[in-house]
Amino acid sequence: MSDKMPETPPPEEEGVVLTPEQSRRRRARNIAIASLLGFLAVLFYVVTIVKLGPNVLHRPL
Repeated sequence: MSDKMPETPPPEEEGVVLTPEQSRRRRARNIAIASLLGFLAVLFYVVTIVKLGPNVLHRPL
């Protein structure tokens, strides 16, 4: 007798299937999060430039 089981392919898993409403809400949420992250990056950049002051561009090289 053989100890091996007959090879059968694993069952196909479909995963989570979203409704069109859920897909629309997920996309809107992703856009909101991306916009917020972009805004924060720009805000940090602007605050850094403001804290450095205007004389940062007139330094001797």
